[in-house]
Amino acid sequence: MKRLLLFAAGLLCLVSCGGSAHGRGNRAEAIVAQIHNPESKYVVVACHRGDWRNYPENSIPAIESVIRMGADIVEIDIHMTSDSVLVLMHDNDVRRMTNFSKVFRDQPEKSAKIKNLTLEEIKMLSLKRAHGVAIDTMKVPTLREALLCTKDRICVNIDKGYDYYDAVLKLTEELGVTDQVLIKGKKSIEEVAAHEAKYSHNMMYMPIVDIQKPAGAKLFDSYLTQGVVPLAYEVCWSSSEDGAFADACEKILKQGSKIWVNTIWASLCGGDGNDDDAAFECKDPGDVYKHYIDMGVSMIQTDRPELLIGWLKKHGHHNLKY
Repeated sequence: MKRLLLFAAGLLCLVSCGGSAHGRGNRAEAIVAQIHNPESKYVVVACHRGDWRNYPENSIPAIESVIRMGADIVEIDIHMTSDSVLVLMHDNDVRRMTNFSKVFRDQPEKSAKIKNLTLEEIKMLSLKRAHGVAIDTMKVPTLREALLCTKDRICVNIDKGYDYYDAVLKLTEELGVTDQVLIKGKKSIEEVAAHEAKYSHNMMYMPIVDIQKPAGAKLFDSYLTQGVVPLAYEVCWSSSEDGAFADACEKILKQGSKIWVNTIWASLCGGDGNDDDAAFECKDPGDVYKHYIDMGVSMIQTDRPELLIGWLKKHGHHNLKY
């Protein structure tokens, strides 16, 4: 079987260089090594939009908070401004997360879409916490600012990153963090291979397979039948009734890849009782999380990182050495 694109080469370089190009290891590189190792029992924890329960989602404080918690990956979302700067924001407009209406109250015709705003205009805005109150000191960060914050400390999953692949890769190369950044997508093997062939050095890539939908099942089958082994599969499934998830886990582990699941919403992990909120309501979070470990899952995206990391550490699944 063949490992997808440059991933095996990237791991070889990491090992042969003894860590970074400067000859010393760091936390992010230790996490990357775990991601690249299909035999590792270490469970990688990814935090959805950072610590959004305590800080504005996709903000620098939200990122800093999950780094302090001991998370391995922070998931962020990006869009591009009218003057071609990538900024962190989940929505394609800024109304939900900022005080846009207040700042531009004298310009009712003003578009709130990021693609219609300059970086200067976006930096005029203040981010809102989850309860809707804007905090003047918290601003929308650029991707550059975020990557400078995360560099060598934590890996980054850039959602929607493939939409801006060329610009993101250019920035990661400039900052020296390409190996610490993960992009995921639903594109075919051929599309991904053709795109990445343009570059000698690429970010990590992972396919998203929604195994109970025709397109997702087809994409998953293409990897299996062509013998292409990605770093991991992000597996999504809405119902546990047909055994599709268990079957997918067996095939992925037999292939020599890793399994990423999203416990952030029940609709992504088999329905009610399987997600973070269910784990939070249990006396023992292991009533939810242990099932995934037993199935061979080694990467979990969560909305309750403290809960998950605490349980994993207690049971010896999250002890990173570097």
